[in-house]
Amino acid sequence: MGQNQKNTHRYRWVVTITIWTFFLAILLSIVAQLLFGSVESFFIAVFILLIIIFIGIFFDMIGIAATAADEVPLLAKAAKKVPGAREALFLVRNADRFANFCNDVVGDIAGIISGVLGALLVIRLFQTGFIEENPMFSIVMTGFISALTVGGKAVGKMLAIEKSTEIILSFTIVLTRVEAILPGRIFFGRNLPPRRK
Repeated sequence: MGQNQKNTHRYRWVVTITIWTFFLAILLSIVAQLLFGSVESFFIAVFILLIIIFIGIFFDMIGIAATAADEVPLLAKAAKKVPGAREALFLVRNADRFANFCNDVVGDIAGIISGVLGALLVIRLFQTGFIEENPMFSIVMTGFISALTVGGKAVGKMLAIEKSTEIILSFTIVLTRVEAILPGRIFFGRNLPPRRK
């Protein structure tokens, strides 16, 4: 019975995250393209592209940190009522789902959007006559985006493994502060581990 419930929860998570990814990818693509299309400055357009790449790198690092973090120091911090410790413990105990969301959903969507924005940037340069149309420029742009993403994620993974507890704790502190402003408990709900007296 217990195994069947686990399998049911897993399948439900797969369906839920697939649907969320579909709508989130569409929403973020629309927002990014509208924002990118409304900007006339080449340097601001490049800046937007770099932000999208950085978002993918950042969330990849957070996902790795959650899987690499140790519960013991977080339990000690939670016992001392350190802000964000209970939330960090919650993320570490649900690292499979959290990492799936950060690395696969946000990370992959950011990668796809950055590729699309890179192509749009090249097309804009061709249309404005800033450069002559040349397939090599598109290839170089693709290589630049890929290299920056992979190199950034390599650095992020290194930091996430070395400083996993500090990273995940800092991240949850920010989330709890944002959550305190918003109505309801949209990030952690009521599933946090109980407080120790």
